Amino acid sequence: MIRALIESAFQTGCLSVESEGLIHQMLATKSYQSDDLAALTVLYNAVQAGHIKREASSNVVMDRIIHDTQIR
Repeated sequence: MIRALIESAFQTGCLSVESEGLIHQMLATKSYQSDDLAALTVLYNAVQAGHIKREASSNVVMDRIIHDTQIR
């Protein structure tokens, strides 16, 4: 499901607050596969480069998502 959310962000050019929250939830409950983590890295890089816009005004959730994926 994480990859579907990421694919949607690339299709629309926007990562919604809801999608970020769902990604965070799935990471917290360990409901993901190794391919999902690779896709998150691609998403993070796209956000950092400005190719994907975020609805959220705070980087807290995105930073937490990246932090969670790096420590596992």
